[in-house]
Amino acid sequence: MSRRRQLHAGRRIEGLNPGQKHAFHIHQFGDCTSSDGMSAGGHYNPESHQHGLPDKETRHAGDLGNLTADNEGKAHYEITVKNITIAGMKNPVIGRGVIVHAKVDDGSQPVGNAGGRIACGVIGVANSADKK
Repeated sequence: MSRRRQLHAGRRIEGLNPGQKHAFHIHQFGDCTSSDGMSAGGHYNPESHQHGLPDKETRHAGDLGNLTADNEGKAHYEITVKNITIAGMKNPVIGRGVIVHAKVDDGSQPVGNAGGRIACGVIGVANSADKK
């Protein structure tokens, strides 16, 4: 597959429980207004697939697997995926929500038994000069 059809994304997250794994998903809406994260909707799933971990060929477009916090509660997450794009093409994610869940995504149906939503963000475009 051509590199142009893949998306490589990375993120640093702080304030997690040290040493704990957390599910990390793209959700339908870039709306973090509710205190429980439910305003972000369900997993982003434009092709109506079953839930799965990133190593599965068929899964929700928003299924990004798990991240692990270090001993300071920080996690650095990187992934390359081929079933989503930033904008204007197949399964665009710009403006959609990203959710960190309380528990690990175990790959089960319907949403990986990932527990409550403990953090919410919105996918946007950052100025690369701000990366420090």
